[in-house]
Amino acid sequence: MGHAFEGVNEVELAGVTPEQVWDAIATGPGIDSWFMGVNEVEPGAVVRQAFGDYRPAHPITAWEPGKRLAYGGDEEPDGRFTAYEFLVEARDGGSTVLRMVASGFLPGDDWEDEFEAMTAGGEMFWQTLVTYLRHFAGRTARPLTAFGPPVADWPALWRRLGGRLGLDRAPRTGDAVTVDGTPGVVYFANSQTAGVRTDGALYRFFRGVTGGVIAMHHVFADDGRDERSWSAWLEDLS
Repeated sequence: MGHAFEGVNEVELAGVTPEQVWDAIATGPGIDSWFMGVNEVEPGAVVRQAFGDYRPAHPITAWEPGKRLAYGGDEEPDGRFTAYEFLVEARDGGSTVLRMVASGFLPGDDWEDEFEAMTAGGEMFWQTLVTYLRHFAGRTARPLTAFGPPVADWPALWRRLGGRLGLDRAPRTGDAVTVDGTPGVVYFANSQTAGVRTDGALYRFFRGVTGGVIAMHHVFADDGRDERSWSAWLEDLS
């Protein structure tokens, strides 16, 4: 049967220029600072991504620097596709409006679980982009990815994550937390993702397909941690 989808997000960013927004969505280092994996943009041609063994190349279908970017939409043999469009508009008073449209199609009769996970992750990616532009615009992060082991009881693991952040429950949007002693705030959380902003990083935790936690962080100031140490952190959490 399958399922067609479309999601629209829009935000007005005070004090952020269209050029800063464009750099965030249309350059490799910019995308590295809020999305996932390592990214490369060939202007007007293709967006390439590398996240573990997943290495898609999305053709760019619209390229108007500072105004409009669209890519993806290439259909796989089973009919699956995802496309993204970003619209950037300068406003009087020094603000910029960013609008993002994500659309696509999920094949098969078992699309519900995939759609739920994709929706939860998509919300986090959008909120991370907004948080990046509001707090780190113009800066470049070091992307860092680590994978925790599979687990059977996700709610219990999610509560343990809250405990590691200094809470007595699972994290919620707006919580004041600490990441190994560094103070921060949960800028967004849902049942499958949580993101923490500190002065020098955006730390994010996602539910993986095996039920374990995946860390997808963006580090702006060296915190002394690497992917190996984060893998050990997730192992201990699990």
